[in-house]
Parts: sequence; C-alpha cells; structure tokens
Amino acid sequence: MIFETLAQTGHEQVVFCHNKDAGLKAIIAIHNTVLGPALGGTRMWAYKTEQEALNDVLRLSRGMTYKAAVSGINLGGGKAVIIGDPSKDKSEALFRAFGRFINSLNGRYITAEDVGIDVNDMEYVLKETEFVTGVHQVHGGSGDPSPFTAFGTLQGLMAALNVKFGNEDVGKYSYAVQGVGHVGMEFVKLLREQGAKVWVTDINQEAVRRCVDEFGCEAVALDEIYDVPADIYSPCALGGTVNEKTLPRLKCKVICGAANNQLANDAIGDEVEARGILYAPDYAVNAGGLMNVSLEIDGYNRERAMRMMRTIYYNLGKIFQIAKRDGIPTYKAADRMAEERITAIGKIKLPHMGNQQTRFLGRMRGQ
Repeated sequence: MIFETLAQTGHEQVVFCHNKDAGLKAIIAIHNTVLGPALGGTRMWAYKTEQEALNDVLRLSRGMTYKAAVSGINLGGGKAVIIGDPSKDKSEALFRAFGRFINSLNGRYITAEDVGIDVNDMEYVLKETEFVTGVHQVHGGSGDPSPFTAFGTLQGLMAALNVKFGNEDVGKYSYAVQGVGHVGMEFVKLLREQGAKVWVTDINQEAVRRCVDEFGCEAVALDEIYDVPADIYSPCALGGTVNEKTLPRLKCKVICGAANNQLANDAIGDEVEARGILYAPDYAVNAGGLMNVSLEIDGYNRERAMRMMRTIYYNLGKIFQIAKRDGIPTYKAADRMAEERITAIGKIKLPHMGNQQTRFLGRMRGQ
C-alpha cells in the first residue's frame, strides 16, 4: 500500500536505510523538490512500530514543503527519522552510516537536527556528507537553531496579537506554554523579558524548575495547562495538542506556538475558527529554524539570519489577509499561500534532482 499512500500524500521518494552492524534503521522522506532540494531535520525516536515511524516521517516531510514555500525559501520539503532511543542507542557508527545514505541522494535531501538529535550528532553525519546543516560554528555552520526558531515564533506572535488585539505589546498578555525544551525554553525567555505572565508545563521537571527559578514562570501539571486563564496558548512540544478533548477547555483568544502539526485535524481547525480563536499556522510561525540553517548553503551570516526571521511577521500578515479575503480559516489560508507559490514556480522549474556541485561556502568538514 506504500505507493497508494505516496499518491495520496504527494511524496516523490521514500528511502529506507538499514545498516545491521551500526544498528541503523532510518527512513528518509522527500516530499516535494519543485522549489529546490528538500531540507528538513532528522528525528530520533523510540517508535513503537515501523508503521508509526513511516507515518511520522511522511507527515513531517510534507509539513516542511509547506513551511519552506510559505516562508519564501527556495527549498523543498523532506524529513528523516531514525528508529531508536536517543538516550541509549546513539553511536558514531550509526550517524556515519546514516550520513552515507544521505550522501547517496546526491543533494536531493539536506538534513539538520530535530527531536532527539543535537549538534554533536550532526558532526558525525558531517564526516560522511556535505549535505547537512545546523552544524557547529567551528565548521562554518550556525549551531543550534532553537534560539532562531523561538525568535521567529515571537515575530509570528506579534503579528497575531496585532490582528486580534490591535497591538503588539507581548508583555500585556498571559501565556500557557506547553513544552519547555530547547525552543520552548528560549521562547519563555523572550516572553519573560517583556514582562509577560507565563504558565509552563513539561514532562521534564528539571526544565520546568528552571523556568520557575530563573525566569519567574508558574508551573502547572501536564494536563492542567489547558485550563489556565491564559490569553495565548503556545504549544511548543509534540503535535496534535489542540484536539476534541482539549479545545473545549482552552480559554485563550490566540493559539501561537513553535510545535509542528498543532491541530489534530482539519475539523479541529474549523472549530478553532468557529470559536473565534485566532490560530497562527504552525509551519509559518516556526520557520525560523529552517530559515537559519538554509543560509548555511550559501555561507552562513547571523545578521542575515536575524533579518530573515523578521519576515515571519509579514508572512503571517499575508496569511491573515488571505483568510479574511477568502473567508476561510487561517490554517487553510496558509496552505493556499504555500500551494500557490509551488504551483507558480513549478511551471518554470523541474523537480530538483540533486547536485554534487552544491557548495556549502565557509564549511570545514571533519575527516
């Protein structure tokens, strides 16, 4: 049923990667390369089944296509997942074996960090392939993309506040932040710097304590985050937290966070709209990390990266305008904006077939 599934999702290519000696079981999904080579992170997760891993990589890679398109970047969408426990299954051999599979794709797919993966893991991948971003600054990379994702999320938040409340005064409102990992923690810092009231929750109690002790947040239990009287709900962990069980409990007027796939399904997106809650589409809001690592391809420049982050504000403004113009929910408006760009550019470009001549300027690879 795989080809039937790919026909439905629109994927160009799915690669199953296996190296018994290294303990590698990975899947690379390339969704669409009309705008350019597919760029998207690698996630390492202890999936319960191989089908669960496949479903995740197909969903995530499609999201990357839309994220790049709506952000105005000349890149396509892809993603990779490694089946394994990141707390105990990592090794140099595993990541170098994975790097060789990436290299075999000839530049059609470029990887980066995602859940369960850090800069140190990427250094092993870099030993085997040029087609990796998010590497440490000593190699000419940009390092951890989390601060940029958080800063971009703040730009999207300001755009949403402006539409909903007629101002961009972040500190005037209260926030329920679900998930304070790398990105969530950085986002909390930005909110508190502007004096905002912030409730936080996370499965990692040490991270929660840091938010309370260092930043003055208020901690709540995992399931209680949906019940706090926050103006903005900010999901910054895994997806699907806005669903039929949680939505009736939310008291917020805006949903804006850094997590991917925040809406459980389209019906929930319609219900969010019907309840008068403004949804800032996730892949437009959290595009800062992608924007940041994409600059490594031409030679990384931090000032240029920060300038790109600010375009998220204007991209969200366009989405809200389309939603109002066409009378559709914002999640549909974001899809429409992305699809229109892919269609327009697709008329003048063929799918990207990779290019070994691609240069990552300023890059020094370990040997």
